[in-house]
Amino acid sequence: MRDPYMKAIKKHWRGILALYEAFEDKRPVMHFDLQAGKVYAYPYQEYKAGLSNRSQALLERQYTSAIEDGMMILFVQDKAKRKLLSYSFACSE
Repeated sequence: MRDPYMKAIKKHWRGILALYEAFEDKRPVMHFDLQAGKVYAYPYQEYKAGLSNRSQALLERQYTSAIEDGMMILFVQDKAKRKLLSYSFACSE
């Protein structure tokens, strides 16, 4: 099944990557607001604190693994469908 958010991620990829690289030394959690078309970089602890307990545990595992593998975490928020999905991506074009 095709991921419905990959097209939007690809469209905004250069902006996502540029913002990540601006704060790469802090290893931010990236957040893409689909409807607004805006990308944000958050400190890990700050972003984690805004999630439910279950989501915090999932983020912790995913973030640890991503950092070990030199990857970034990107959350895509689709307010229209009330979804928040996380992805791990290599930090390159």
